[in-house]
Amino acid sequence: MDHSGASAYVYAKACGMLSRSYVGPRASKLFSVKSLPELWSLLFKEEVPSVPEVLLARKIEEKAVEKFMGEYGGLVSMYSKPDKIVIDLLHHYDFENLKIFGGALALGKKDRPQINDITPYNILNYKAWPDIARITQDTELSWYNKVPEVLEQQALDNRLDIQFIKTIWKSASALPAAERKPVQELIALRYSIQNMLWVLRLKVYYKMSAEEIIERLAFLDRSAGKDDVLAGKALEIIDKNALSYDDWASWKYADYLNPHEEGVVWSVDPRWVEERAKKEFFRKVLKNFHIYPFTAMVLVSWFFIKARELDYIRTAVEALRMDIDENQALEMSGI
Repeated sequence: MDHSGASAYVYAKACGMLSRSYVGPRASKLFSVKSLPELWSLLFKEEVPSVPEVLLARKIEEKAVEKFMGEYGGLVSMYSKPDKIVIDLLHHYDFENLKIFGGALALGKKDRPQINDITPYNILNYKAWPDIARITQDTELSWYNKVPEVLEQQALDNRLDIQFIKTIWKSASALPAAERKPVQELIALRYSIQNMLWVLRLKVYYKMSAEEIIERLAFLDRSAGKDDVLAGKALEIIDKNALSYDDWASWKYADYLNPHEEGVVWSVDPRWVEERAKKEFFRKVLKNFHIYPFTAMVLVSWFFIKARELDYIRTAVEALRMDIDENQALEMSGI
């Protein structure tokens, strides 16, 4: 199938899948079920496994990711030469798996931990466990070639995050000129939000200084400062007082802030901002899916849409395990 024919097929197929996905108004169905077996039956055609509840909860999450990767991989396979960005997005799981491997090995574990295998699109050699150097050999992650110390894990995970973001930006920039700008804008929005959320969490939860926070942000060009495509918006808030609403009132994203009442003690709430930001990003993604049919945007936005669905599924699983009622679960999910 030529590229244009594949794009038309993928868009039609993705639209059908999207109509059956648990996002938008359909997401609430995940939270109306009363048990984990009922949730399994809602999501999958296979019979409910006869396992304890704790194992069933884990299996639901694993099966949901497996289904997502199978569907996404099926769409990608329609192209004889898929755009690099649609493969690189899938490599998110390679980067996350490497974090899991590093953490397990740092703690001296011998058994290979559960991971999300994206074969045939993986870049890591998972069969080489527990040899971390062989796992990453001849890949862009070959610098991660030794078992980390427990205390250096956070820094290595941060380096992996930044490398992944730069990889996605580079592949977005390699798209044909007619498709490039909207995808770049979506990627820039996603990781600008991520950087801003990092600033909020590190300021509020860890009381880090501006200098410490900057070292953990993802830049495209650190020398660009506040003009950097990914970190610029985060740098604009890095010196704001987390306890002063007036300091945030003129912020471009002030609508994301938790409510403020005059005379009441207030502090910026990273969780509140994150949920509002996620909603706005998701609206943008859904809009782009339909605005740019037959382009790379279809698979890029579909990837993010399904990632949102996975978030909902995880929240629904957790709510059932903790016996949280439907209304509270909906609130937890941001719906």
